[in-house]
Amino acid sequence: MASLTGSTENGSMVQIDEAQIRGHVDEVVRKSVEETLNGLLEAEADQLCGAKRYERSPDRVDTRAGSYDRGLQTKAGQVTLKVPRLRSLPFETQIIERYRRRESSVEEALMEMYLAGVSVRRVEDITEALWGTRVSPSTVSELNQQLYERIEAWRNQPIEGDFAYVALDGIWLKRSWGGEVKNVAVLVAVGVDQDGYRQVLGVCEGTKEDTESWRKFLRHLKERGLKGVRLVTSDKCLGLVEALGEFYPEADWQRCVVHWYRNVGSEVPRHRMKEVMAMLKAIHAQEDREAAKKKAGDVVEKLRAMKLTKAAKVVEEGVGETLRYMSYPREHWTRIRTNNALERLMREVRRRTRVVGAFPDGNSALMLVSARLRHVAGTKWGTRKYLDMERLQQESETAS
Repeated sequence: MASLTGSTENGSMVQIDEAQIRGHVDEVVRKSVEETLNGLLEAEADQLCGAKRYERSPDRVDTRAGSYDRGLQTKAGQVTLKVPRLRSLPFETQIIERYRRRESSVEEALMEMYLAGVSVRRVEDITEALWGTRVSPSTVSELNQQLYERIEAWRNQPIEGDFAYVALDGIWLKRSWGGEVKNVAVLVAVGVDQDGYRQVLGVCEGTKEDTESWRKFLRHLKERGLKGVRLVTSDKCLGLVEALGEFYPEADWQRCVVHWYRNVGSEVPRHRMKEVMAMLKAIHAQEDREAAKKKAGDVVEKLRAMKLTKAAKVVEEGVGETLRYMSYPREHWTRIRTNNALERLMREVRRRTRVVGAFPDGNSALMLVSARLRHVAGTKWGTRKYLDMERLQQESETAS
């Protein structure tokens, strides 16, 4: 047992028990949390009644009917809440729910650690440091199951409103399968709603980024209510364009400009790369679609003159797919011609999944990716306006 020693004025020794002091401080903090929460509950009950306890008031709408005890595990330890009862009105406190929402973020972090391969023993140590009590392996498993259920509810919730712009992409992860490590794709859709805010529209497991996987994913989005789609931006994934035509035939498809640059660059020697990239960017710097097509023709001729015939062919065959965005408001061009916004989101996901290595199964990979996306969607990413959609509406009204 750790202790400190000191001397008094008359020279006698005093021994101080550190563990006892620490325990006393912890108890003071716990009681302070308990008293504060109970005080908030009392104030909430007074507000519902329209008057304080025993107060005579013409504004009173209800009276107290005692209280009941309710335990709540907090970071300061277990506290006992005195939850008021009212005679006629239901007492549905928001105090505990707000506290629980803060606590649930810690629970979710523990579950994400578990999914990320942190040992159960390590999770127990962390919970003891946070709450003062150890979480058992069975509790970790239960929390994990709760997270799965919440994520499933979030993944399958109805999609409300119109989403004119949608971006699609997939991320490849590793999974164990019969003693072997194989690839698994997780497909992601992000959209911009009619008010200009971004939302994560869907997350699904796909065995591969092929026609059937994209078809299932788009059916999943369609059945949940995705509508109003006017432009879909993505890389030229195998089967995606075909599946898109089946479910959203009226939507335009925009090939991600950055991915297209990379496709062209793969046919260019390193020492010519800088020059060729400048030529490609000049295409998308034009004032309208017709000017961009003319510039693309000039670039093709120049690439052929440079003996870069394969690069010239890629430009000639694919440039039209990269110019769809020019049919939409100029103010939106830089945001809708690439998948950069979704790419940054996927990098954040990969940062969290990299430590796992190989997932035990595809569902675990799906759950961790979904948990991360759900978290990001609740941050500034999803609460900050991304585009002014009035410009699109004005142009649509003018065209009609």
